[in-house]
Amino acid sequence: MELRDFIVTPIVLILVYLVAYWVRPKFTDINTKRYFIPALTVRIIGAIAVGFIYQFYYAGGDTFTYHTRGSAVIWDAFMDSPFDGFRLLFAGKEPIPELYQYTKQIWFFGDLPSYFVVRIAAFFNLLTFKTYSATAVLFACFSFTGAWALYQVFYRRFSNLHFLLALAIFFVPSVFFWGSGIFKDTITLAVLGWGTYAFDQIFFKRKFITRNILIMFLCFFILFTVKKYIMLCFIPALIIWLYAANMEVIRSLVLKILIGPMIFLASGALAYWAVVKVGEDDPKYALENIAQTAQITAYDIAYWTGRSAGSTYTLGELDGSFESMVKLMPSAINVSLFRPYFWEVKNPFMFLTALESFIIMLITLLVLFRTRLIGVFKKSTPPIVFFCLAFSIVFAFAVGVSTFNFGTLMRYKIPLIPYYLSALVILYNYSKRERKLA
Repeated sequence: MELRDFIVTPIVLILVYLVAYWVRPKFTDINTKRYFIPALTVRIIGAIAVGFIYQFYYAGGDTFTYHTRGSAVIWDAFMDSPFDGFRLLFAGKEPIPELYQYTKQIWFFGDLPSYFVVRIAAFFNLLTFKTYSATAVLFACFSFTGAWALYQVFYRRFSNLHFLLALAIFFVPSVFFWGSGIFKDTITLAVLGWGTYAFDQIFFKRKFITRNILIMFLCFFILFTVKKYIMLCFIPALIIWLYAANMEVIRSLVLKILIGPMIFLASGALAYWAVVKVGEDDPKYALENIAQTAQITAYDIAYWTGRSAGSTYTLGELDGSFESMVKLMPSAINVSLFRPYFWEVKNPFMFLTALESFIIMLITLLVLFRTRLIGVFKKSTPPIVFFCLAFSIVFAFAVGVSTFNFGTLMRYKIPLIPYYLSALVILYNYSKRERKLA
């Protein structure tokens, strides 16, 4: 933190809240108005708190690296020459010899996924005079817009659940804490929300307007650039949603029996094609290499890059084969959703994560008890539930099997939490309704 943080950040906060109060009537109604400002506020608190934690507890970290060893350097280049600043802002992997005095200071230069975060931070720096906390506030605002877009998708279907859905999407501590600062996770969390919203507008609301199509493809581009593995989980889940929705429209049992398998095969082929295309330009994410990538990533995070972020865990032998990875699927899903357990806690942050995971476990058990498990697959189950469960469970497997470190996992798993908890909220509501009708 510097002196400018205490000067610029309050000004940015005032402007943010003025804009928020101005636009709130346009994006809320009598039910949702009460959540708009609190949801934005917890995101901002999370973004600023992350800065304090990383500065005074961890004494550094990637959020400061993105800023001090990234976007702040681009700001300095802008001050020296706007032309050089723009060249750095839109630079690729190739070195720029004449700008070496700047690129040597940018630790993530050449690493396109990380450099994308630097670009966003550098753009915000132009508005905040390279003030870390003010830039973090703008990241929080971006995160909030994605969360609100996601909330609208659910609220327009289940308006009676506005409170519980708000809790699931806005007010889970790990999500608004780790999903608000200057991180990759903030960006991916926001674009997942916007991507879900755009997909819903195009395929279910039938609003084939250019804006929605551009939003969806922009979201896919950002996910592809920053974290490809999220796309590997997200796109197949969207296709499952589309399949379930199409099957719901068909009322005739005979037609479902005749047409259902064809739609299923077509959806499966489309999902497979999408996954293959995502991994086409990066061998790490090709289907034949995913297991080896998971092994390398897990051991790297556990014993090297993430060794200071928290305690290491193990799920069993991960030898780089697809078979060993699949065998660990139940354990990987469990660790992402329900661990660390209280007896695995090693520091205060792990305790908070363990408490949150324990609450999620209790909610899960309650919903499973009320629906008797098989109730999840009833014909009355809304198609969006299958989408949420498909994405969250596959994503839980992906991050659980490839992380092996609780400290890193608590950040990596946040994209699945709003979707998973929203699915539980909807399932619980439907189980209550069916019991009343019984």
